Amino acid sequence: MSPKPTLLKILDYVSILLLAVATYLALVFAPTELIMGNAQRIFYFHIGTAWTALLGFIFAAVLGILYLVTKNIKWDILEVAAVEISVVFFLITIILGSIWARPIWNTWWTWDPRLTTAAVTELIYIAYFMLRSGIEDPERRARFGAVYTLLGGVSAPITFMSIRLFRSIHPVVIGAANANQEKMNMTPDMLTAFLFALFTFTVIFIDLFWNRYRLGQLEAKVEQLKLSNQ
Repeated sequence: MSPKPTLLKILDYVSILLLAVATYLALVFAPTELIMGNAQRIFYFHIGTAWTALLGFIFAAVLGILYLVTKNIKWDILEVAAVEISVVFFLITIILGSIWARPIWNTWWTWDPRLTTAAVTELIYIAYFMLRSGIEDPERRARFGAVYTLLGGVSAPITFMSIRLFRSIHPVVIGAANANQEKMNMTPDMLTAFLFALFTFTVIFIDLFWNRYRLGQLEAKVEQLKLSNQ
């Protein structure tokens, strides 16, 4: 593998610094929410990871289209990187949401439309890796993976819109809520912590994505060497 680019090294350190600042803003700078108390502080990381994960799933679908059009394995490597990081981020989202729900809803889990669609989305993309692991031919694996991300990508906007389309106890953070939904209002300091967390996790995603792409390139070279020696 070629030496890590200087820009990527800088991005590694910037990501760590931003995460430290985001943690301070969430735990110290932002005021304590009047009703939910300190449990609400999980919200900043919960939304940050959800934001990047759902965008990552949609991004993977775009990369899948690029592979189907060009048949360039580069797009498949990028697609795998996007899905892999998004799966991890979305799992963190679900775990943080459960921790947040326990003191607020008095349960770790409820089959609310948002939670249900989130669980389905996570399982869809876990199955993506199961599908790929069962196909040995690189081109066939990339083709099936690309088609799968197109189908799976539909679940991301459905998950986002679920609390707007169905009756839900999950608060609406972005956009107006209807009469049956709870709208989360934020003070200016809360909004600052919220927006900084979104920015932070977006940068972290880019950093991890770049690192994972470089690893994917190495994996592709190793696989090609194995196939050529058979």
